[in-house]
Amino acid sequence: MQVVDSVIGLRTRVKTWRSQNQIIAFVPTMGNLHQGHLSLVQKARELADKVVVSIFVNPLQFNDKSDLTNYPRTLQEDIHLLTELDCDLVFTPDDTVMYPQGMSLQTSVHVPGMDDKLCGLGRPGHFDGVATVVTKLFNMVQPDIAVFGEKDYQQLLLIRQLVHDLNIPVDIVGAPTHRESSGLAMSSRNNRLSDEERTQAALLHQQLQAIKAALENGETDLDALLNSAQTQLQENGFEPEYLELRKAQDLMLYQAGEKTAVRILIAARLGSVRLIDNILCDLA
Repeated sequence: MQVVDSVIGLRTRVKTWRSQNQIIAFVPTMGNLHQGHLSLVQKARELADKVVVSIFVNPLQFNDKSDLTNYPRTLQEDIHLLTELDCDLVFTPDDTVMYPQGMSLQTSVHVPGMDDKLCGLGRPGHFDGVATVVTKLFNMVQPDIAVFGEKDYQQLLLIRQLVHDLNIPVDIVGAPTHRESSGLAMSSRNNRLSDEERTQAALLHQQLQAIKAALENGETDLDALLNSAQTQLQENGFEPEYLELRKAQDLMLYQAGEKTAVRILIAARLGSVRLIDNILCDLA
């Protein structure tokens, strides 16, 4: 496995693979890798001849400076894990490589229809930062395939719209959320939970499952269903940011009785940690 931190080094390796007609899959990450990330790399390995993973903590997508400061950096441990997975290349740029003119002078990419809902409301500017860095990374790596996790479902749909609207020739593959034994969605943020909070956090997935079961059993009073779940979360120490039912294909609000695939999405704070999760409920 090769580790490069420059665009020239990255493109030199990719150019060689291209000349050999190799299929290239890409997994962008911010490091502090856990089994969820590694499952994306394994999926990429199944789909391609060569796998590139990037590790870059993108300051453009953090609207909370303390969140950026507290984000764990574990580069050497991450590289070791990727070596064991037979990853072919790890791209580790810093801010000067990604934003050589500084972030204030960086051309930005905006995907419409994401700022007015879910994480777009709670994290102003976040999705512009995601769209900008992903566009740059796609241009740098020039992969055939890119793999993203479904845990960040709104982000996944944003990336799909991005490549469609800008005619970027990358096939976007969504991979299932990887969970701890308790059902808690794996996230780098989980490391900031205390042991007690980690146990409490499993309630997020339990509530999503309960809502799914109620919908499948014909429940139509959606407000009562969601309000009950939020009350239970608040009684167990959470500060819910949103808990919503959205159509899976476009994140439009779901109306009771519609025959369609639904995503049940949640964001909530537990202590100082913001957690997100979602599950699919197919009512088609």
